[in-house]
Amino acid sequence: QVQLVESGGGLVQAGGSLRLSCAASGRTFSTYYMGWFRQAPGKERKLIAGIRWSGLSTYYADSVKGRFTISRDNDKNTVFLQMNSLKPEDTALYYCAAGTVLSANTYDYDYWGQGTQVTVSS
Repeated sequence: QVQLVESGGGLVQAGGSLRLSCAASGRTFSTYYMGWFRQAPGKERKLIAGIRWSGLSTYYADSVKGRFTISRDNDKNTVFLQMNSLKPEDTALYYCAAGTVLSANTYDYDYWGQGTQVTVSS
C-alpha cells in the first residue's frame, strides 16, 4: 500500500520557520517527482515546490522562492520542505504528492498525503 505521510506543521509567528516532512512508503519513487502543494480556505490547491527523487532538479513558485527549500533523503524515502521567513499568507493546508511529471495540475499526481496544517500568526 502506497502511503505519503506529512508531518511538521503547526502554529508559528510571522518571520518564523517550520520544516515539513513527507515520508513515502509502499513503492519505489526513484522516477517520481515529489511536489509540495498548499491550499488555503476557499482557494485552489497550488504547487509551491517540487523535486525529482533521482536528481537535483527543483521547482519553486514565485511566492516562496528564496524562503522555502525542498530537499530529499533517499535513504529515508523522505522529502522535506524547509520554510523560513514565514508570512501570514503562507497559512494553508500543506500536502505532498508524487507524480511522474513535474506539473502544477493536481490530476497529474498519483499519490497524495493527508495534509498538515501550517498557521502563521501576524
